[in-house]
Amino acid sequence: MKIAVLGTGGGARAHTAKLLELGHEVFVGTRDVEATLARTEPDMMGSPPYKEFLAAHPGITLLSFGEAAAAGELVISGIDGHNAVAALSAIADQLAGKTLIDYAVPFIYQHAPEHPWPTPWGVMPKLDPCDTDSLGEQIQRALPATKVVKSFVTQEQTTVVNPQAVAGGDHTMFVAGDHADAKQQTIDLLKAYGWSDILDLGALVCARGMEMHTHLHEAIRFGLGGQELGGHFGIKVVR
Repeated sequence: MKIAVLGTGGGARAHTAKLLELGHEVFVGTRDVEATLARTEPDMMGSPPYKEFLAAHPGITLLSFGEAAAAGELVISGIDGHNAVAALSAIADQLAGKTLIDYAVPFIYQHAPEHPWPTPWGVMPKLDPCDTDSLGEQIQRALPATKVVKSFVTQEQTTVVNPQAVAGGDHTMFVAGDHADAKQQTIDLLKAYGWSDILDLGALVCARGMEMHTHLHEAIRFGLGGQELGGHFGIKVVR
């Protein structure tokens, strides 16, 4: 399958590498191809320069956001939550009629700069929107011709693409969206990743719960050992 991954951060890299491993043709989208390839410093989350990732993963086609979206039959958005609506709106025509899996969290990191994040003693990022709206819903409103599915957002992306890394895969992944066929595409991809416990939450409004869960996820991560040590755990819905 031809799959577009929009973004070059750590999460997008996890999906890109896994999709290549599964035999898919992967098109990676970035804002500015030349600028992405010219970077020599780690990104804000500490990921090495993208050109190093490209060299280690032959077969990736690096394009602009719009070109990658046009090439993909299925699109995964790793664009950060603060910029996602504007960036995706700019390529609405290329996304029309396609399934877009969004896993971004609408975090604002610098709302309390005197307490840098992430630290166990710092201030959690602020969610915006929150409670009465969600990023997933905002994207769907901005892209009415696209089938938006919210998923992947309750886990670290390295765990999303390798669920067996936690408890042999015995934990739960969630999906929400207003289009049954798009949710099934997402479920099929999750099964290919190795997920066996996938819970369909229903309509896209349930993206609010998934996005707000990220505060609990961060709290658990700190409780289990902080930024580096506590990232690999799962959530299990016990029926």
